[in-house]
Amino acid sequence: MIIFTLFALFFAVFVLWRRARLALGPSAILLLWLLAAGWLAAPLLNAVQARAPDSSPIRFGSRTVIVLLGSGTEYDARDRLIPKKDASARIAKAASVYAECKTAMPHGECRVLVSGGNPQRHEASEADTYAPYLLRSKVARADLVLENASRNTYENAKYVAHMLRDRHYDSLILVTSAYQMPRALLDFDRFGLPVQPVVSNAREVRCGALPRLSNLVNANIALHELIGIAQFHVYRALGWF
Repeated sequence: MIIFTLFALFFAVFVLWRRARLALGPSAILLLWLLAAGWLAAPLLNAVQARAPDSSPIRFGSRTVIVLLGSGTEYDARDRLIPKKDASARIAKAASVYAECKTAMPHGECRVLVSGGNPQRHEASEADTYAPYLLRSKVARADLVLENASRNTYENAKYVAHMLRDRHYDSLILVTSAYQMPRALLDFDRFGLPVQPVVSNAREVRCGALPRLSNLVNANIALHELIGIAQFHVYRALGWF
């Protein structure tokens, strides 16, 4: 977790560098409050989500592929592995786009490709965990394709590109959350995949005087995406991508 690492560094400097303690202590407390109360988390999240392009209208083709990116899994109170909240929003949106595709192109092909491995090392991959939810949302089993090896957004794009290399399609739709979309578009473009972005959901920050754990989570997500975007451009400039 990026924020945890940041404050661990603050603590290490605080312990090892005595002269800096008077400045670092109050600064760290202020920074934590600004993030947890939302006043710093909000502009960080907006900096990412504002980059997500408008997704309407969706253009369907006679052979449409809808790519759904994973967003993690978690265990519920009954110890069952389920999609995380953002993943549930993505699943619902992908199923909705699939239904629109079947209506718009009744004689065409509409496929849902779920891309998500098991970076959390749970009992099943994201793709395998999401599949039953898509089937219950009336996505036909024959139209469901699973990619369950990728561990991050870059690998999502890499493995999807490999799977589609020999498959003909004339409409490629990418479904993910607003905060992940800007980085996902960079990665999919890197592998020559011209996608139509469809945003499933956006996260919100609640600003106030009291700290909220959700604001810290949002700030961490925003920092992760901003660092990922910066890393992409640095790697491309160095010729590594």
